[in-house]
Amino acid sequence: MKSPIRFCLVGAGRVGKVHAQSLTRRLPDSQLVALVDPVPETLRTTATLFGIENTYESLEKALDKIEFNAVLVTTPTFTHCDLAVMAASRGKHVFLEKPMALTLEACDTIIEATQNAGVHLQLGFMRRFDPEFRNAAQRIQAGEIGAPMMVKSLTHGPGLPPPWARDLKTSNGMLAEVNSHDWDTVRWLMSSNYKRVYAEVANFKGGANGVNTPNFYDNALVNISFENGGLGMISGICPCGYGYDSRVEIYGEKGILQIGELQGQAVVICTDRDHGLVSPIYRTWPERFAWGYINELEHFIECIQKDTKPEVGGEAGRWAVAGVIAATHSFLEKRPVELKEIL
Repeated sequence: MKSPIRFCLVGAGRVGKVHAQSLTRRLPDSQLVALVDPVPETLRTTATLFGIENTYESLEKALDKIEFNAVLVTTPTFTHCDLAVMAASRGKHVFLEKPMALTLEACDTIIEATQNAGVHLQLGFMRRFDPEFRNAAQRIQAGEIGAPMMVKSLTHGPGLPPPWARDLKTSNGMLAEVNSHDWDTVRWLMSSNYKRVYAEVANFKGGANGVNTPNFYDNALVNISFENGGLGMISGICPCGYGYDSRVEIYGEKGILQIGELQGQAVVICTDRDHGLVSPIYRTWPERFAWGYINELEHFIECIQKDTKPEVGGEAGRWAVAGVIAATHSFLEKRPVELKEIL
């Protein structure tokens, strides 16, 4: 019988709670043995919610006090590199939430640290493990719609990101915090790396929300050309107001494949003629990708137990960061940007 993988969760906020739910209630081959967060109230609330006895204000203290196999990092982007390197240097496998890091140099540092330590690194691109997205990828690979010509991906989030996530200096902006999954999705489904990007951004709601961060934007549209000649587009809106929205269209030489829809449940309500039909939508990202979050951790656990390479590792994380950096240069400098300028 395989021994359960013991996890230390670093970051007790929204994403941390989602992963804690999976580790404590959905994945019998795992044990959540430690929780780290520098904010006492957040640490205490999440620990109580999931029955986690061992809590620490820093990963360094957790590493010194308790034994575990892997860390799961859900902290702000600017902390990722130091935490991942610290964990790897102590022989811990690393599951790292997106975005991987702020710079390509930091991505390379993380990759090198995990490789030198002989530990596994997986990025939190949960769409790769969502049943609908996986089925779509398999059907594309099987040739059902022919060779992909164009892929369009959108993520529209309902709420305003936290202050650190709005600042290009600490997060690389919405194209990183909200649309990292889109960057990974279009590259994955097109089976090609980005060649050139052109981005336009706009700020429609910042003033009404009291945001005065330099270069803040709440709408973004990115055009992408791929090395294989394919075309792509990423749409980002946050806050969008109407709910959580994630959809993809892939146009192939023989047809089209669509993933996702606005309707969140197979339920339709009609109460009067004036309002017509009403159907529930997805309100949050944990609701839309519930199985993706569970499946990605199940995969990571299996990779540790069998000593196999995760499907989504450092290369995928690095390319998503590269796309964001190129797009940021594009809208700041008002020009298309070749990836060879960034890589």
